[in-house]
Amino acid sequence: MTSSPPAAARGRARRSRSDSRLGDSIFFNLSRGSGILLLVIMAAIAGFLAYRSGIALSMDEGNFLTTFEWNPDAPKPVFGIAVLTFGTIVSALIAMVIAVPVAVGIALFISHYAPRRIAQPFAYLVDLLAAVPSIVYGLWGVLFLVPHMDGLTAWMDQYLGWTYVFDQTQAGVTPRNLFTVGILLAIMVLPIITAVSREVFRQVPRMHEEAALALGATRWEMIRTAVLPFGRPGIISASMLGLGRALGETIAVAIVLSANSILSLHVLDPGGGTFAQNIALKFNEAQPFGRDALMASGLVLFVITLLVNGAARLIIARRKEYSGANA
Repeated sequence: MTSSPPAAARGRARRSRSDSRLGDSIFFNLSRGSGILLLVIMAAIAGFLAYRSGIALSMDEGNFLTTFEWNPDAPKPVFGIAVLTFGTIVSALIAMVIAVPVAVGIALFISHYAPRRIAQPFAYLVDLLAAVPSIVYGLWGVLFLVPHMDGLTAWMDQYLGWTYVFDQTQAGVTPRNLFTVGILLAIMVLPIITAVSREVFRQVPRMHEEAALALGATRWEMIRTAVLPFGRPGIISASMLGLGRALGETIAVAIVLSANSILSLHVLDPGGGTFAQNIALKFNEAQPFGRDALMASGLVLFVITLLVNGAARLIIARRKEYSGANA
């Protein structure tokens, strides 16, 4: 017959289980408290912006959504976000059109084409772009990118001017416009989209790739039939995360863009504005009521950014492969 374990051993086992339960309980409560704290902070930010926005909107003599002018410190305050909304959306869309194909191509090159000795340093260099401060991008944009955009804008005006959007009506002026800002933003969001897309492509089941190759597919056919369909939700969510960065970029846009209150569909002409750029340039010189008006525009940007990032999370949640640590 087997003798029962000594009393001391049973006591140590009970203490071990008790300590384990205590550790689990502490970790669970800390995690839950952190989540609740995050929600409280977000709600406090939204409440503060809504309160200050209400003060400004109650005194606005114009329509906040459709007015082009921004003059909240006038005797009769008139301000609106029409120009800011247009500039923010257009510059971000230009950045996405440029950055997404390039980022996906780089991610595929790193994950499926480049040898390991080349892929790892190349991936490191791409990720290093995310560590460059915005002010450095802005200085590079105004000192190097803008002076070298004359040839490209002239070419687009000559061959694509019939589209009206790329018709340059102010020839010979410095191209500090929404198109240049879009190119700069594309470079800034490139590492974000590339990094997420690269990780998604690495999660493609190896058996899917091998099955496609065994059936006689070329490497590109394997990528087109096995890798890209699997990674499509991840690419979309990566693009939307990059879009959130592009919508809220401040310093680089403020340095490069020649802002004004004119809403023009000619993206090669100087002018326009964005929410973040307008807040950065006018906050210090604004009177108390003017700052409330800037808070109102900040609330709109806050809501847009939340919607974009929330949509990205919903897309990720559609596929269980991107849950948890892989999200």
